[in-house]
Amino acid sequence: MISPIASDIVVRVQDVSVLYRVPRERIGTFKEYAIRRLQRRITHEEFWALREVNLDVRSSEVFGIIGRNGAGKSTLLKVIARVLRPTRGRVVVFGNVAPLLEFGAGFHPELSGRENVMLNGVLLGFTEKEMHKKFDRIVEFAELGDFIDAPLRTYSSGMVARLGFAIATDVKPDVLIVDEVLAVGDESFQRKGQARMQEFREQGATILLVTHNMTMVQTMCQRAVWLDHGKVQVVGDAKEVAEQYHQASG
Repeated sequence: MISPIASDIVVRVQDVSVLYRVPRERIGTFKEYAIRRLQRRITHEEFWALREVNLDVRSSEVFGIIGRNGAGKSTLLKVIARVLRPTRGRVVVFGNVAPLLEFGAGFHPELSGRENVMLNGVLLGFTEKEMHKKFDRIVEFAELGDFIDAPLRTYSSGMVARLGFAIATDVKPDVLIVDEVLAVGDESFQRKGQARMQEFREQGATILLVTHNMTMVQTMCQRAVWLDHGKVQVVGDAKEVAEQYHQASG
């Protein structure tokens, strides 16, 4: 049954499940995979990354998503970002989404930082003219002026994360999805990134934040969900959810 959506809800996840089918044996090449598949010699194991997840995320809130590695956090974000289609259930999102699902996503290591800014902007739906206007702001925020024309393969993980965050957040999205991106930056950039997210929230944006940093969850998020083996354990006040997760993990 499809229930009505209140006016302050910007993301609704309703009865969402995601099933992965993983080959039992390791297959080295696509050719080998194709041959085995034609011969019907491939057996799969089924793995439910998400099971009947129900969530409502409200306008202008920072919503935390926590859990152990493999709990289904990133899968949930990919479903909300429409990168992944759920096996069952549905997701409704109101407004434009800027996903930062992993640092370096959409980048090419052999291109320069400058070229990757233009490429990533196009992938996010901006024109080349729009990206030229944004370019100086992006480079300044990412603090990469001396390296912007160097190949991306020479960047540290923190530099790549700064560049990706700067591109995705140059214009305020309606929904910002952040998957551990700030964890690889230095403390100065983490504070800078958190300040920008807080600014977005004050302007009415909604932020979904995956992190293992419980202090960040308790200080930045209003509500949170704890996932375990693809299932929702608790949804509610961020401080209470973080405390319950900490006690269970301890």
